[in-house]
Amino acid sequence: MAISVAGGVRPGKVIEIEHRLYQQLIVGKQKSSSMFDELDAELENDANKLAIEREAVLERLTKQIEAKDIFDRVSKQLIDTVSCAVDHRLASADSVIKSAGINESQLLMLELLQSNNLDINRLRPLIANESWLVRDLLNIVNSSSFRHRRPQGSDVKVTDIKLVLNFIGIENIKLLVPYFCLRNWLPSGHANLLWTTRKLWRYSMVSAIAAQALAKLHEKDGVFVYTCTLLSQLGPSVVLKNSALLFEETWGVWLREASNSRDKELYDAVLATEFPSQRVYELVIEHGDRLNWQLLEQLNFSDSAMGAVMAELDNNLSYKELSENASIVARANCYAKVVLLEEMRELSVQEKRIMFDYYELSEQEIIRLKAQNYRKLDII
Repeated sequence: MAISVAGGVRPGKVIEIEHRLYQQLIVGKQKSSSMFDELDAELENDANKLAIEREAVLERLTKQIEAKDIFDRVSKQLIDTVSCAVDHRLASADSVIKSAGINESQLLMLELLQSNNLDINRLRPLIANESWLVRDLLNIVNSSSFRHRRPQGSDVKVTDIKLVLNFIGIENIKLLVPYFCLRNWLPSGHANLLWTTRKLWRYSMVSAIAAQALAKLHEKDGVFVYTCTLLSQLGPSVVLKNSALLFEETWGVWLREASNSRDKELYDAVLATEFPSQRVYELVIEHGDRLNWQLLEQLNFSDSAMGAVMAELDNNLSYKELSENASIVARANCYAKVVLLEEMRELSVQEKRIMFDYYELSEQEIIRLKAQNYRKLDII
């Protein structure tokens, strides 16, 4: 007779499946379609060129025993140097916050948006102070697909944030601001992490859509669980961003020094050294969930409802111990892991059953979740 794993202390098999998802996101070689249709086409070209160049150099080096020996030693030293720098960075919450692009003002926005009686006059200056958020909201209102929603005769480009918020509407703002916050926290502009970022964004969107659907089914606060679900990817995003920054900084310095030394073998060894994705995956597993609540704590939001959910998800040993809101976030993340692993053909039918059993996803919930469109967040 099969023994149920429902809700108790998380079994090793569940942990292994969940880690497998992050292994595929960070280390896996699968490519993903663009996060944003209008962005990162040039970065994709750079990423492909860099991969081809490294592959060609590495293939040449492997044919020369001495050169391969130099590559192995130089590559190991470079990766060890980067790993130590990342470990040092992650040990300091202040350093992490500075490089992560998250601040107290952004968290205050997220908290204000959960209010039933939202004070738009308090929210507006907070939005205005985040230039990237103003840009993203302006792009929506001035897009051709949105203009038909504006009053007749308003084809003029909108630049006033007050008008932007009026056109978009409060209910959409409650979903768009967390959406753009996570997008801003993700590592962008890094050729070494292009595919990982796209896959992590896809996972985040599937989780967020699933959380909305579960909240609606159970008549819970959809905006809150949606925001918490997106926040649950803050820690992994921060680890990835810091790793990419430090790798590219160190790699660039070593490459310039090798070039100046006119040592072709040393230059090739540095050039062929790939981003240490396996080590970064290990750092995400080690630090990701903890940073979700520690960063909020460092920014004076440990007493917030969001901070409480993030701490629950990291510190509670079993699913049954979670509050209703935290359990919805956990179930949404579970469903997203299953969806992505199935897409990658990295999950068996039995493993899917184990995941749904542990997180106690009911038949009604699974039917509701299967009916969602996970290719597009239905905001506007």
